Amino acid sequence: MTAACIVQARMGSTRLPGKVLERLAGETVLAHVLRRCRAIPGIDCVVCATAEGPQDDPVADEALGAGAIVFRGSERDVLGRYLGAARAVEADRVLRVTSDCPLIDPALCGEVLALCGPRAAEFASNNRPPSWPHGLDCEAFTRDLLERAAAAASFPYEREHVTPWMRVTPGIRRADIAGPGGVALEQRWTLDYPEDLAFLEALFPLLPPPPAIASTAQVMAVLAANPAVARINEQRRAA
Repeated sequence: MTAACIVQARMGSTRLPGKVLERLAGETVLAHVLRRCRAIPGIDCVVCATAEGPQDDPVADEALGAGAIVFRGSERDVLGRYLGAARAVEADRVLRVTSDCPLIDPALCGEVLALCGPRAAEFASNNRPPSWPHGLDCEAFTRDLLERAAAAASFPYEREHVTPWMRVTPGIRRADIAGPGGVALEQRWTLDYPEDLAFLEALFPLLPPPPAIASTAQVMAVLAANPAVARINEQRRAA
């Protein structure tokens, strides 16, 4: 069986265009994400699924330079893009990660992936309901479920966000890993607004430099010791 981590990435962003190529501690956001994804236990390959067209050539080039496989597909039909990427690498299981999460936790992702399989859950996640810092979200699903979703999902929202059909359709075996909630749930570690970029730019110099991978507990400890950094993007925490 082949387990692929598929990372969706593109240059277009309404709030912060080109955010995946912003630099943190000397590397792009995308490079941080892909390095962390390569460290996920149980993952056989990492694929960067980006859009077709010259506007996303820089994303494809950066992903190749970071050692990922690149698959290119529809900009809007991200569900179809995921299916194409999974077929290209003959994946039996897929772990979904987004490219705006440079603190994605390999250990947590590995736990989610381990819940998913032919004789286990068809869909596993760590955000139903949210209980981890926003930016650690991941989802795992079987290739069979991905095929079914791509054939059945018809609404634009379902195609753009990949997993809504999997989350609500009756009869699907699901599992979730609950987080600590509380202070952890209040944290926002994703990149979507200028304030998020300012937060990450202030945080990363306080973490071990690449190629080290700080754990969720390490990041939480740094933020507890540096409350001014933790407050930089607090106005976006409900976004």
